[in-house]
Amino acid sequence: MKLYLDSADAQQWTLPAGCPAVQGVTTNPTLVLQAGLPVSLAGYRRLVLAAGEHRLPELMLQLPRADAGEAADWLGQLLPLARQARLRLTIKLPCHPDWQAVLHEVQAWGVPTLLTGLSNPMQLLWAQQQGAHWVAPYVGRLQADGRDVWALIRACVAAQHQGPQLLAASIKSADVLAQLMAHGAAAATVRPDFAASLATDPLTLAAMAQFDADVQSSQSLG
Repeated sequence: MKLYLDSADAQQWTLPAGCPAVQGVTTNPTLVLQAGLPVSLAGYRRLVLAAGEHRLPELMLQLPRADAGEAADWLGQLLPLARQARLRLTIKLPCHPDWQAVLHEVQAWGVPTLLTGLSNPMQLLWAQQQGAHWVAPYVGRLQADGRDVWALIRACVAAQHQGPQLLAASIKSADVLAQLMAHGAAAATVRPDFAASLATDPLTLAAMAQFDADVQSSQSLG
């Protein structure tokens, strides 16, 4: 399963030893604002350049408005930057029919697309029909709303064979991450601090301490 970092703050893109290599970074207007950047073409240019400097394989950027003309203008400037940085650019859009014209515009440029906020099976069928590369349900929000999130996850995994890949969004629990891996999710997004917190584990540290103590005790056996 591929891992993406949920952060527009380039200072958070380096993880400690013990973490796997990440596929890239995924952002949205909220994360861009939290990073102190404008949700604008200038802000997105800075993100593309930063991702190139960090040698990330992929950057997922969410367009801020359902404006196909603006999308074309932005792609005309962002794609050359991404190519120079040898960076794969994926464009995120809300999974909603109001964004269909923008989706088709982005697809006309040959850019991979991700439909975010997917919340039910009808949306999954629509996303599949639209030819989206990725779908991203917010697992935590679905659980908080009392939905049967794992039924939707299984449907998304089943659709991966002939349709969009599943990018489970904003995972904040090790148990949920393990379940996604077991279900066969193609990818998940995590915050950098959460990923770093799992680089080691108290149970692993306790076992190491026991081993060290037993090594010392064994020295008296001659």
